[in-house]
Amino acid sequence: MAAEEIRGAAQGSAPVPLSVLDLVTVGAGRTASDALRTSVDLARLAESRGFHRYWVAEHHSMPGVASSSPAVILAHLAAHTGRIRLGSGGVMLPNHAPLVIAEQFGTLEAMAPGRIDLGLGRAPGTDGATAAALRRTERLNEGADDFPEQLAELTRFLDDDFPDGHPYRRIHAVPGPIQATSPGGVQSPHRPPVWLLGSSGFSARLAGVLGLPFAFAHHFSAQNTVPALDLYRESFQPSAVLDEPYALIGVSALAAEEEKEARRQVLAAALSMVRLRTGRPGLVPSPEEAEAYEFSPMERDFVDSWNANVIHGTPDEVRSGLDDLQKRTGADELMITANAHGGDVRVRSYELIADAYGLPTPA
Repeated sequence: MAAEEIRGAAQGSAPVPLSVLDLVTVGAGRTASDALRTSVDLARLAESRGFHRYWVAEHHSMPGVASSSPAVILAHLAAHTGRIRLGSGGVMLPNHAPLVIAEQFGTLEAMAPGRIDLGLGRAPGTDGATAAALRRTERLNEGADDFPEQLAELTRFLDDDFPDGHPYRRIHAVPGPIQATSPGGVQSPHRPPVWLLGSSGFSARLAGVLGLPFAFAHHFSAQNTVPALDLYRESFQPSAVLDEPYALIGVSALAAEEEKEARRQVLAAALSMVRLRTGRPGLVPSPEEAEAYEFSPMERDFVDSWNANVIHGTPDEVRSGLDDLQKRTGADELMITANAHGGDVRVRSYELIADAYGLPTPA
């Protein structure tokens, strides 16, 4: 795994590489099939316009988020793209056996050689009851507490290098690299680079100590962004993967031709978050439903706080906001997530952002 596979090149007038985080959101009146078709359209657009990578997040038991199985979605997107990097943003490691993840992402690497990223998180990506159903245990902190050990085990499976005497020494994460011997020797196949994801300091420090690239969830933990990135850089130790820190941040951004329309769209997404945070997850409401909704004072405060961290407006306003955020955080890459009721709105937002930065246009 080489550092050049992690580092992207900025396109157009963007200060750093721009990428896409897809939550595969499902709007009211739409279906998961509609959302997945939008993901294909969006991945193709991202590839044609020079976005660096396209990640899919793992969430569970959320009707408005159809990304419960990132590996399956990534296989589908790999079949519809040819160059853009594809990855998980992320797979929640405590929800899965490390061997299963190694097999899934080894398969993806075989499908799309040199294009797969394996981003890992330690949160469940859902509520406690669903996490218990996923993990078959009610000790929900067990997986998170064991995250470093799980990560080490997964890395061993990815590299096929358990030491002699280890109980897993004879287990191979097929179709990943198998360290077999032959008269001429065997060249180990490539495996996906590992990223650590986080919204606090734990994964930031661990990524730094291990010399791995780090992705921070600025889009829902903005107050922790700068402290976490500082901790990552302070903790960083050069490794075979990276000789210096590489930090990506996820950021919510939505562009529309008119500022008023952008405000309507982010209000609907914020209402969806209000319902999720109060135990009422559902499909993403339409802008019309959000405008008619009677927010309580507490809900209105939440919406104002939430949307203060969503960069939205005209394309030039969004570009300015993204540039300011990059300067303030020193992020090496910006991964944009656009949450809206309609798939066409999301696709158009990325088109407008690409135009604002002068990213390449399709031939």
